[in-house]
Amino acid sequence: MREKIRFLKNGEIVELNGVHPAETLLDYLRLRRRETGTKEGCGEGDCGACTVALGRLIDGKLVYQPVNSCIQLLGMIDGAELVTVEDLANDERLHPVQQAMVDLHGSQCGFCTPGFVMTLFTLYHADTRDKTRKTVTDWLAGNLCRCTGYRPIIDAALQSCFDVADDAFMRRAAETCETLTGLADRRDIYIGNGDSFFASPATIEGLAAIYGQNPDATLVAGATDVGLWITKHLKQLPKIIWLGRIEGLDRVEETPGGVLIGATATFAETEAAMTRVSPDLGELWRRIGSKQVRASGTVGGNIANGSPIGDTPPALIALGATLELQSQAGSRTLALEDFFIEYGKQDRQPDEFVTGLFVPRPDETQVFRCYKISKRFDQDISSVMAAFLFTLADGEITAARIAYGGMAGTPRRAFNAEAALLGASMEDPSTWSEGMKALLSDFTPLNDMRASADYRMETARALLAKALMEASGSDRSELRVLNNREGSHEQAA
Repeated sequence: MREKIRFLKNGEIVELNGVHPAETLLDYLRLRRRETGTKEGCGEGDCGACTVALGRLIDGKLVYQPVNSCIQLLGMIDGAELVTVEDLANDERLHPVQQAMVDLHGSQCGFCTPGFVMTLFTLYHADTRDKTRKTVTDWLAGNLCRCTGYRPIIDAALQSCFDVADDAFMRRAAETCETLTGLADRRDIYIGNGDSFFASPATIEGLAAIYGQNPDATLVAGATDVGLWITKHLKQLPKIIWLGRIEGLDRVEETPGGVLIGATATFAETEAAMTRVSPDLGELWRRIGSKQVRASGTVGGNIANGSPIGDTPPALIALGATLELQSQAGSRTLALEDFFIEYGKQDRQPDEFVTGLFVPRPDETQVFRCYKISKRFDQDISSVMAAFLFTLADGEITAARIAYGGMAGTPRRAFNAEAALLGASMEDPSTWSEGMKALLSDFTPLNDMRASADYRMETARALLAKALMEASGSDRSELRVLNNREGSHEQAA
């Protein structure tokens, strides 16, 4: 067992044994190292002012990813290379990204600038040569600027980020890879005592043992949610078990029947596989948080936290995903839809933890669609999340799986609407009316700051009509006829 964390910074190995379980990487940088180039803005992973880069070995290759240091726990950078804005200049020469920001006037007050620079640093080292404005804006969706305007920042990215990387980090990449390989031992980490500790087991068996002894501990994968418990809810979390070092728990295995996703596989690591399951899933994954969030946040964590708004569960439920759980007593599998019991309650024993899930691939008789509705296109949780899987035969719906998030205390299927659509003709939109009406009895949405109950219900019905229209190839005029008919029916009622 190891009683310290180890990481690489500016070419030197740093070892720390005085790590508080809930200490954030941002606090470590600003308060302990007095490196104040990294700024604190929102404190919740939205503004990007605190962005730093973490270099890790992925499939034997050094990959730099942006992370929000305000919600990244210090212990979670074990085994990585930490890069902050102070590390970029070399022999008093600015990094190419920094120089482009200067030349093209990409900074005004400068508060957000270090975060932009660090995100662009990761783009500079990314394996992409798609030199387009869309590539840059996708990369910068997690960084906010209130004074300069984005045009000169985007220009700086286009000028500096798409040539072959040639900086000090690239020149010492082989040495960095060798050092990171040496840091990647398979020893459990335990810093603290029985009352307060940061632990990071290296195996599933080690996790089962320590969690079985400490069922009151907080399990952390990406900390994109738990980080806010610390910074915004001011929760005291004396026992934290980080899952990021468990061998095999980050697996992503594609089979003809579907995709097996380990509990610690991030959104970034699973995006390509999900896109191959369905383009709609790929677009959903792209709109979850930002590059910083997707580099840290995990699909397993999005499920295990049991949010009624969680973006991925409705889509995965519609596809018929199954969940794997394990404890010292053994493992079990259950349908994902059965995992969510009621708000804040899941079918999970005190010492059980999620190890992965299996996402089936639609077959040639099925049509899958999913839609995320949110106030902001990027960096926002959904007001309504809807997903649909229709099985078709001879132009009729023979089976349907319809799931929504944001419509109840848990992600849930619309069983009444599913039953009402059986036998509906894809060539006759009038046969969809019963399903549209049945949806009214499936949910009683709540009013909250994201949306009113009326808005949620109207949106849910509109998304059902949209999915049916797309599955059938109907045009929008037929959809308008359907909506008008439904509106007249409700007025008459």
